[in-house]
Order: sequence, then structure tokens, then C-alpha cells
Amino acid sequence: MSIEIKGLTHIYNEGMPFASKALDNVSFEIKDRDFVGLIGHTGSGKSTLIQHLNGILKPHSGEININGFNITDPSLNLTEVRKRVGVVFQYPEYQLFEETIEKDIAFGPNNLGLDPEEVDRRVKASMEAVGLDYELFKDKSPFELSGGQKRRVAIAGVIAMKPEVLILDEPAAGLDPGGRDEIFNLIKTLHKENNMTIILSSHSMDDMARLAKTLIVMNKGKVEFIGTPKEVFKSNSSRLKEIGLDIPQVLELAIKLRENGFDIKEDIITIQEAKEEILRVMRGKKKC
Repeated sequence: MSIEIKGLTHIYNEGMPFASKALDNVSFEIKDRDFVGLIGHTGSGKSTLIQHLNGILKPHSGEININGFNITDPSLNLTEVRKRVGVVFQYPEYQLFEETIEKDIAFGPNNLGLDPEEVDRRVKASMEAVGLDYELFKDKSPFELSGGQKRRVAIAGVIAMKPEVLILDEPAAGLDPGGRDEIFNLIKTLHKENNMTIILSSHSMDDMARLAKTLIVMNKGKVEFIGTPKEVFKSNSSRLKEIGLDIPQVLELAIKLRENGFDIKEDIITIQEAKEEILRVMRGKKKC
């Protein structure tokens, strides 16, 4: 599902002494089934942008079209927006409230007015999609689970709505390394198996380099860069640091190795690429 954003502007406290422009004439396009990484420091506008994509906030000017469907139309029923766009906010486990996992995941589909059989099908399918065995987990309290499992339940509740676009805002925040890997691998699998458009916001440049097909960099309410991870990180590393962002640790390593005389490629951004390139260089030295 393609997303087209045209001239999106949002002003907090408009007309007040402390008014601030969180989004400033933002325009870009996301292709159908893309996996987009959304990055930017605190105050860059990325969280405000996410809230517009789900209809939580309305712009002061501009519009958002999802497959030609204008979700910023003031007359639009928000239920129609949320059928198309699902959002998993930061620390989504704080939004779990039902006594069982099954009831929590069923909450959204029930609000769509679906018949009980369809709700049951969606709950089972979404639990399977996030790696939770239905019979084993359906009657458990969500509050008995680990942090990573709670995130899975929260994500299952969103995908049970069958959105065409899935947005995740810092989905691995606060998790240990094992939990982070679980969640990011889950998101990668959901994108591959469900053919949905995914927008992922994260502060981890290494994860963005590994997962995203397209990167959008926000700065002071504007789009600073947009392109593939290689295009964004390789050509703009100095500027990214200027606006308060890191670059992947692997790219930092490649830069330092080049500075010390190693013939390492300039566009390495993932661990696998670094491994292959270092092995190539080491084999070449052995031959000498």
C-alpha cells in the first residue's frame, strides 16, 4: 500500500507565545510493501508524523493519501483510518488490560463489529504470526509474561485488525538484547510473510541498517535525507553526526580501518558485510 504525504505541517500551541512547528511542509512517498526506517533525534518531528499517519493528530495544512484514500479528510471516520493503519506505540505492554491474552488481542477486532467466528480466526492467526502458541497462551494473563512476550501480544492485537500499514515506534525500547533481537526478527518476518508496508522508528542505527529498505531522516520538522541505508549512511555520515545522530558501528569500524591503510569498502553497514570484507582483505594479505 503506497503512502503519499504532501506539504504536511503541524504546529503545537498555534497562536500562543510558545508555539512550535513540529512538522514543516513535509512531503515524501512510500512505496507499496516497503520497509521504512524513520530516524531523528528527540524533537525532530518523527513521533508527530507517526501520530498523523494513524489519524491521532490532524495537520494544520497538507494531506496524507494511502492508496488514494485521504486519511486527513476532516469528515473521515477514524475507524476507516485504523482499519488501514496500525500503530504499535513505545512500551505497548502498558496498554494491555484484559484478563487473558485472547481477550486482549480480540479487543480491536470486536470493536470493528466483526462476528465472533471472524474474531476467533483473527486472534488465532495473529498469535501464530507473532510466535505465541494459541492453546498454550490464550488463557494466560498478559501480566504473567516476559517483556518480549508482552510486546508480542501488543503487536498481535494490532495485526489482528489486518492493517495494510504497520507502524512501530521504538518497539524494542527497554528490552534486554535477547528481547530486542526477538522483536526485530519478528518484525522482519511479518514484513516478509504478510506483504505489508512497515514503518519502523528506532534509535538503533545498526538495526535500521540491517532491516530497512528505505530510510527517512527527520530534523527540525523537515525531511533531512531519504534513500536506501547505504545511500544515507555512506554519503551523509558527517551531517548525521551534526544533527545528533549516530551511524552504524560497522560503518565506524570500516572508516577507522580505511584510515589505518586497510583496503576496506566504503559502504559497509551490516555485520555480515563487514565479516565478508575483512575476510577478503585478510586472505589478500596472506597471499602476499
